[in-house]
Amino acid sequence: MKISVIIPTYNEAENIDALIERIHQYGGVHLQEIIVSDSPNSVDQTIQIAQKLGAKTIKSSRKGRGIQMNAAAKIAQGEILYFVHADTIIHQDFANDIIKALENGIDFGCYRYQFNSSNWLLKINAFCTRFPFIWCRGGDQTLFIRKSDFDKMSGFCENHQIMEDYEFILRAKKELKFGIIPKNVIVSARKYETNSYLRVQKANFKVMRMFLSGRASQQEMVETYRQMLDYR
Repeated sequence: MKISVIIPTYNEAENIDALIERIHQYGGVHLQEIIVSDSPNSVDQTIQIAQKLGAKTIKSSRKGRGIQMNAAAKIAQGEILYFVHADTIIHQDFANDIIKALENGIDFGCYRYQFNSSNWLLKINAFCTRFPFIWCRGGDQTLFIRKSDFDKMSGFCENHQIMEDYEFILRAKKELKFGIIPKNVIVSARKYETNSYLRVQKANFKVMRMFLSGRASQQEMVETYRQMLDYR
């Protein structure tokens, strides 16, 4: 089986080269391709850098990570799709891990994670990613699935500006077997460094409650994050 690695981006020129090089280094014979799906609002050199490193690139016609990932999935040629955020450091065993998980009966899944930080509070957060609860998930953990199953689930919901990964997991778990690979990818702690740990936890808790209630609009959730957190 071959893997198409899909990377949705928005002004990720400072991160994209290291990720692509790592995918090439560890993908081996199982790597079909790398597809970078860039936001229409990106203004940096993400696409140019990706192309120089041998990745396929597309420019999404509309903003939204779910839209970008769906667009890349449509042109993917691998039997397996692996969705990765640009600032995530993937595990060196990713190709073998994913194929082994699928061969052992898992239909889709993710990794655990650890932060690129020694903060003990973030270590608690990371520890929780070994559990199957939805509040322990996140797009930074990466997501793998057979392309046929992704198509059967009609991909990510394109009405979602945020929480598209949570919505997909909840919907897919009704029909597919979910699994967590017991190894870590490394995710960025920049959101916690820009804000305080407490601010991020409060924002995540509030937006997760809004999402699970089913009563809040996407715009309301986006505005809640913008009001509660600063980004860089």
